[in-house]
Amino acid sequence: MRFMYGRYGVDSLGKFLIVMALAAMLIAGWADSSILSLLSWFCIIYAYFRMFSRNVYKRSSENQWYLNKTAKIRNFFARQKYMISQRKTHRIFKCPTCHQKIRVPKGKGKIEIRCPKCNTKFIKKS
Repeated sequence: MRFMYGRYGVDSLGKFLIVMALAAMLIAGWADSSILSLLSWFCIIYAYFRMFSRNVYKRSSENQWYLNKTAKIRNFFARQKYMISQRKTHRIFKCPTCHQKIRVPKGKGKIEIRCPKCNTKFIKKS
């Protein structure tokens, strides 16, 4: 525990590097590619270098750069996960006029839905 005192540790970029290195190792073993094998070893060495680094400011700025570059992708998957969890209790309809998404609770039968954006009314079964 004292060994890691003052060192940076694992972050999102480090986890990504390790996962990519393991995937590259598996593909390199299957395809017998020395280039992928070298790339995977480079990723693992760099990930461990980042973990044991004492330059916390530099490593956190690298991680922040990575998080900024992958924000759109991570938000897309987070929204998809949220939509899947909502499908158990709600139905989601699109307004026929402005295509705004409207969330309605399930099991209410035929209801009249009013779009909050354009005030268009339409009837759907929830």
